Amino acid sequence: MCVLALAWRAHPRWRLVVAANRDEFHARATAPLAPWPEGGVIAGRDLVAGGTWLAVTRTGGFAALTNLRGFGGPDPAKASRGALVVDLAMGAAGDAAAVNPFNAVAIRGGVATFLTNRPRVASHALAPGVHAMSNGPLDPPWPKTQRLASLIAAWLETPDADEDVLFEGLRDRSPPVEAWGDRLPPTAAGGDPVAIFVDDPVYGTRCSTLVLVDAAGRGTIVERRYDANGAFVGDDRYDFAWPGA
Repeated sequence: MCVLALAWRAHPRWRLVVAANRDEFHARATAPLAPWPEGGVIAGRDLVAGGTWLAVTRTGGFAALTNLRGFGGPDPAKASRGALVVDLAMGAAGDAAAVNPFNAVAIRGGVATFLTNRPRVASHALAPGVHAMSNGPLDPPWPKTQRLASLIAAWLETPDADEDVLFEGLRDRSPPVEAWGDRLPPTAAGGDPVAIFVDDPVYGTRCSTLVLVDAAGRGTIVERRYDANGAFVGDDRYDFAWPGA
């Protein structure tokens, strides 16, 4: 149930702003955000399959992926979706057809692209602006994606707002019922009845990540991690620089 919102060339000060939560089984082994030896990648690492869910590179790359539901359970025989994230961030095409259902956003060479492999492999350029995705279509009218997109849009227009405002929004445990009246959105129709921050001792929000890249290409990636009780357990921060404008 991961969720991500990003502002791509949506403000004169910022080239890219990303706010994302990774939701996963707490028992799944994971390494924290760190530079990788390959390709200038900076990312957390899934120690089970070896890939990641969100990555930046020091050479101008970014990629993030969410699982896509509504197409049955994952096929364990398929390749790791996490490896595809690394490929996309490094500028490689990857084999989208060979992995389980996903949505992804990739940035390389100053071009942003949305990719999916359901109902078929497809991609299109991502227009400048604020976008959000979770486990359904890009920019769906789901309460939590709308809430997170609105948070980033408001943050962009607040000159002195700091990153803690975004992290606080990523900790939002409010159930989205109020946006749907007295009923939850039906899963069959693509609705998502889950809060931005999933507070569950088995499968919940493992970390929140911000990526901030200003108009000059100066960037920062920050990861805050949480335990099975939803308590903060540590964070890491790395600076990088992207070439060009």
